[in-house]
Amino acid sequence: MLLMDPGLVFYSEGGKDIAKSDDTRINDEITGTTCRLIGVDGSQLGLFGIRDAQRVADEQGLDLVEIAPNANPPVCRVMDYGKFKYQQAMKAKQARKNQSKVEVKEMKFRPKIDVGDYETKKGHVLRFLKKGARVKVTIMFRGREMAHPEQGLNVLERLSEDLKPYATVESAPKLEGRNMLMLLAPIKGAFDNEASGAKNGE
Repeated sequence: MLLMDPGLVFYSEGGKDIAKSDDTRINDEITGTTCRLIGVDGSQLGLFGIRDAQRVADEQGLDLVEIAPNANPPVCRVMDYGKFKYQQAMKAKQARKNQSKVEVKEMKFRPKIDVGDYETKKGHVLRFLKKGARVKVTIMFRGREMAHPEQGLNVLERLSEDLKPYATVESAPKLEGRNMLMLLAPIKGAFDNEASGAKNGE
């Protein structure tokens, strides 16, 4: 059995019902007597009595929406509220979809890693970042190495400093069991100049 919230109000948009579950007041829900009115095109229409403002919206087949209730006087806008809510829902859905596409790669280091291995692994991390992935960097401790966690921290700090032009530390180094973890996120546009330079050199 599907239980519906009695506080939800539904508006129709393109044959789909859009639920109004927020605290935004529209049309006859607006309790003030006057408002500063904004037209559907964003133009400032001036001060209106609420009934007159509602008439302006009704004549266009649109809604009167209170967008700034705490202003003095409150600010209302003429808009298609159902369409507005539908577009907002689609934007939120797309944002969640894009967020879920962000890949997380992992690169493992040892606390006493030699220079050659360090440079190789750093190159792999850089390639992951260039592709837009976040990178979980893991320092793996074995045996007595756990007595010197600062060695792993030094590796992570060195890596974050080396990659500073390309990545930010999204999650600072922290010890979890026998591993020390750090999460790097690519800086938007950090590789643009590099790509542009390569293209110009062709």
